[in-house]
Amino acid sequence: MMAQKKQTTCPHCQPRKKERDEQEKKDLLNRLKRIEGQIRGIEKMLENDAYCPDIITQVSAANSALNSFKTLMISKHMHSCVASDIRNGKDETIDEFCDVLKKIMK
Repeated sequence: MMAQKKQTTCPHCQPRKKERDEQEKKDLLNRLKRIEGQIRGIEKMLENDAYCPDIITQVSAANSALNSFKTLMISKHMHSCVASDIRNGKDETIDEFCDVLKKIMK
C-alpha cells in the first residue's frame, strides 16, 4: 500500500507567477539595478552633507525612474496577463487590475 503525501497548502492559494523570457527579465532587472544605484548615490550624498536641493533633484530622478518602471510593468501586464485572461473568459482579472490601479493611484 502506497502512502499518500499530505498536501500542506491549498491548491488555490499557490503563489501566482509570470513566466518572462530571459531578455525581458534581464532588461527589467537592469532597470532596477540602475534605480538601486541612484538610491545608493542619494545615500552617499546625504552621508557627504550634499546641499538639500541637489539631493531633492536626485530623489526626483529616482522617483521618475521608478514611475517609468511601474508604467512599463503595467503595460506588460495589460498586454500579456490581462489580455490572455480576458480571451480565456477570466473577467475577474479586470477587477483585480482595477484594484491594483486604485492602490497605485493614491
